[in-house]
Amino acid sequence: MTGPELLVLWDVDNTLITARGFGKQMYREAFLEAFGRELEGHVDLGGRTELDIIAEVLRQQGVEHTEEASQLLATALANAFHARREDYPVHAEVLPGALQALEHFANDPRVHQGVLTANLRSVALLKLEAFGLAHLVDWDVSAFGDEHLDRAELVTFARDRARHLRSFAPDEVVLIGDTPHDVHAALTAGVRLVAVATGRSSRQDLHRAGAQIVIDDLSDLKELTRSVWAV
Repeated sequence: MTGPELLVLWDVDNTLITARGFGKQMYREAFLEAFGRELEGHVDLGGRTELDIIAEVLRQQGVEHTEEASQLLATALANAFHARREDYPVHAEVLPGALQALEHFANDPRVHQGVLTANLRSVALLKLEAFGLAHLVDWDVSAFGDEHLDRAELVTFARDRARHLRSFAPDEVVLIGDTPHDVHAALTAGVRLVAVATGRSSRQDLHRAGAQIVIDDLSDLKELTRSVWAV
């Protein structure tokens, strides 16, 4: 075998970093910029891809879901985050153990790691850069929420992008995330999963969604490492 043995793909929100409420505020600012009126009602982010969320927001707000409208809101969302990038670290924090975990796997030659996130690429980069984490993952083997509505398809994108390293079989890919959407993506794509109960979903929620391995958080590096390498 040549190259790393595992491709590890990290979710971002509520797996590595938490900033509860900030994303919803960015949606409100983005919708106002894009369509000139206030966004009404609740915005459910919850691990869904940005394209999926945008489609629902447009429907809820009575805006025809066209490619043009979707791109308009996506661009406004990226603009909102970048306009408030200095505020993001004030509202957000790195979750316990996340830095140590990223550093550990970045230094393990058997592992190659990227991100698989619901975020727009530019927003995901902004979030990790805000806490000095961006250099620890390979952005060229990562996949983002503005690339496909279905999160499971993002796993395929990441695997395809990693082919310059080698061809990773499904059981050589490990997705780490905190929501039933992560669980569904891993099960649908046929890859392995380590679920972490650091978001709104409890251990029981994640098990019910189909996760076999669930840990409380990333603070126990030995437990995380065993889970990532579990056969």
